[in-house]
Amino acid sequence: MQTTFAPLRMDFDRFEVVDTGALPETPAPVAGITRRMIERDGGEVARATSIVRYAPGASFPAHVHDLGEEILVLEGSFSDEHGIYGTGAYVRNPPGSSHHPRTDEGCLLFVKLRHLLPDDQTRVVIDTQQGTWQPGLVPGLMNQLLAMHGSERTVLVRWAPGTQVPEHTHGTVEETLVLEGEIRDAAHHYPAGTWFRAPRGSTHAPYSPDGALILIKVGHVQA
Repeated sequence: MQTTFAPLRMDFDRFEVVDTGALPETPAPVAGITRRMIERDGGEVARATSIVRYAPGASFPAHVHDLGEEILVLEGSFSDEHGIYGTGAYVRNPPGSSHHPRTDEGCLLFVKLRHLLPDDQTRVVIDTQQGTWQPGLVPGLMNQLLAMHGSERTVLVRWAPGTQVPEHTHGTVEETLVLEGEIRDAAHHYPAGTWFRAPRGSTHAPYSPDGALILIKVGHVQA
């Protein structure tokens, strides 16, 4: 039977804040794999953002990603026929690619599905723990660019303690996952494990009192 899900956080004009650690773990169709669903539009084949947990020894059958996939390994490691990816690895599988993921030790992954453009055909694998950092927009920010295609960007941003970004307005939808530390603005605190999505036209002035590491994605929501 085909699993169906109601659309989840797919109104891109809304500001969304999610404590991913508080989300329920939903079993995947394969034993040993669960998902904390952050946003989703579709059934088992869906545009989706999730925290995915593989138990030790779990394996997902070989499959094709029609509209691509992005993975950030949060804990542990997984592998497929193309390589082995440890904690901190960023993997971007382009539209039309296929693989057979599995893990020996178990892993926790941040996964985005079906949001890449069909002409984005570059596969990317980066060990972010060994990646190159460049100065950000203000002192105290350092950026590690992970992927870029057209207006779309996926970037790691490291905040030094006490860093303040001036108030600004988002020209596009911006999605953030807080990996370490905490950032704040006038409306919210965003500790590690928080995912939030700011709509186009929203305004804030974020800062980090004690430092943070965040993953940011922009340009992936079409007007």
